[in-house]
Amino acid sequence: MAIKFKCDCCGLCCRHINRVPYLKEFDTGNGVCKYLDLDTNRCRIYKNRPDICNVEVGYKKFFADKYTEEEYLRMNYEACAQLKREYKESLDDKS
Repeated sequence: MAIKFKCDCCGLCCRHINRVPYLKEFDTGNGVCKYLDLDTNRCRIYKNRPDICNVEVGYKKFFADKYTEEEYLRMNYEACAQLKREYKESLDDKS
C-alpha cells in the first residue's frame, strides 16, 4: 500500500516544528517554520520542502524500518489531532 496523507492545510504542524528535532534549523525561535507564509498557511518551499515534511517521503526515508505504513499514517493523524485539540484549548482559554 502506498500511503497518502490527507492534509487540510491548517498550518498547525508548521507552527510547532520545535517538536520535530529534524526541523531545528527551520525554527524561527518560536516554533514556527521560517518557510511558513503566515498569511496563507502555505509552505513557501512546498515543492522543495524537507523530506521529513512530506509524510510519504519521510516514511520511506526515515521510518519504514520502524513502522508499517498504516502505523505511521495513524501516528501522523494522531499528532495532527493532538495539535488541533491543543489549539482549540488555547482559544478556549483566551475567551
